[in-house]
Amino acid sequence: MAPSFTARIQLFLLRALGFLIGLVGRAALVLGGPKFASKTPRPVTEPLLLLSGMQLAKLIRQRKVKCIDVVQAYINRIKDVNPMINGIVKYRFEEAMKEAHAVDQKLAEKQEDEATLENKWPFLGVPLTVKEAFQLQGMPNSSGLMNRRDAIAKTDATVVALLKGAGAIPLGITNCSELCMWYESSNKIYGRSNNPYDLQHIVGGSSGGEGCTLAAACSVIGVGSDIGGSIRMPAFFNGIFGHKPSPGVVPNKGQFPLAVGAQELFLCTGPMCRYAEDLAPMLKVMAGPGIKRLKLDTKVHLKDLKFYWMEHDGGSFLMSKVDQDLIMTQKKEPVKFVDLLGDHGKHVSPLWELIKWCLGLSVYTIPSIGLALLEEKLRYSNEKYQKFKAVEESLRKELVDMLGDDGVFLYPSHPTVAPKHHVPLTRPFNFAYTGVCTQRFLGPFIS
Repeated sequence: MAPSFTARIQLFLLRALGFLIGLVGRAALVLGGPKFASKTPRPVTEPLLLLSGMQLAKLIRQRKVKCIDVVQAYINRIKDVNPMINGIVKYRFEEAMKEAHAVDQKLAEKQEDEATLENKWPFLGVPLTVKEAFQLQGMPNSSGLMNRRDAIAKTDATVVALLKGAGAIPLGITNCSELCMWYESSNKIYGRSNNPYDLQHIVGGSSGGEGCTLAAACSVIGVGSDIGGSIRMPAFFNGIFGHKPSPGVVPNKGQFPLAVGAQELFLCTGPMCRYAEDLAPMLKVMAGPGIKRLKLDTKVHLKDLKFYWMEHDGGSFLMSKVDQDLIMTQKKEPVKFVDLLGDHGKHVSPLWELIKWCLGLSVYTIPSIGLALLEEKLRYSNEKYQKFKAVEESLRKELVDMLGDDGVFLYPSHPTVAPKHHVPLTRPFNFAYTGVCTQRFLGPFIS
C-alpha cells in the first residue's frame, strides 16, 4: 500500500533534516579536532603483549613470567601509543607497579599451589583498563561532563572490585562520549579518541576509549557498559571482543550516569577484551552471584545449533526514529538528559548552548546539545509509552519463539565499518543496528 500524503511529507522533512545535519557533520569534519594522516601506531614487538589474559595469568601463576615485567611491558606500550589514540585518559602506573611487585612477592613465598592460585585469583597480575564512567578508587569519574571534571571516585564500582579481587591490576581509565550518550568517544575534558587501525576513523562509543586501548595492545581486558551499542560498536570498529550480557546478570552499581527504574532493563555492564578466550572467564568474575542465571559451563555443540541472520534493517529512514523513541520511552521514572548535563544542579538551555557552540564557547559537545534539543520536542506520554512497549514485547516474543533454546541470531553491529571522525553527525541514527538489539534476551544474539 502506498504511503499517505502526510507520511510522504514527514519523510521529506526528515530527509531534509538529515541533509542539514549532514552539512553540520561535513563542516565539523573539515574544521574540528586534530588532523592525522592515514596512519597506524607501530606494530607490537613485545611477546608479552600478544598473550591473552588467561595465558598471562597462567604464566604468572607458574612463575615463568614476573608480574612486574608484564605490567612494565604494557606501560611501555601505552607511553608509545596512547599519545596517538588517546584511549587512556588517566594513568595509575605507580600504583600498578606496586601491586605487581606485591604479586611477585606473594608468589615467591610459594605458600599456595597453582590450582589454589587459579581458584582464588583467576586473573592474577593481568593488566586491566576501566571505562572512565565507572568508579576506580582515586581516579576521575566525570563521564566526560565538564561539570564533573573534579569528581574523584572514593571507592570502586562493583565490577571493578570483583576484577581487582580476582587479581587484575588496573593501569588507568579510558575515554567515553559525554554522559555515554553518543557513538563517537569525544568530550570537552579529554578530547577525542582515535582508531588505532587508522587515526582518521572513530573508535565508537560510548566505551570507545576501551575499544581502541585494547585494539592497540595497551591493555588486554577491560570494563565497558552498553545500552544501545556502547560495547558492541567499539568492539566492531576496533576489531576486539565485547559482550553485552542479559540485564541483571552483571551489577551496574558504581557508574555515572546510573540507570534508574525501567532504564535498568537496558543498561548492562560487560567485558571487553582483545582475545575471545577471556570473555567467559571475565563474565564469571564480573557477574558475581548473578552468574547462576547463566549456563556458561554447559557444553554446546555447534552442529546442533540453528543460525539465523539479517543483512540489514531494510533501510527505512523512519525506523531509526522509532527505535530512538522506544529507548527514550522505556522509562517509568524519566530522567531528563538536560538535567544530567547540568549534573542536577545548574540549569542548561539547549538552544542557548547551541548558539554558544556555534561561537566555540559551549562546554558541551554537539551530540549532547542535539539530544537535549530533541528531548524537548519529544514529550513523554503514557500513550506513547504503551505503543512502543507493545512493539518491544511483540519483537521480543517473535525472536524468542524463533530462537528457542538452540538458535543463534547474527546481525550487523553497524551498517558500515568504523567511520571517519565527525561522520556520525551525518548519520546520527546508525546506532539503531545495536539499539534494536537492546531487548531483554537470555538467548544468544551476536552482533
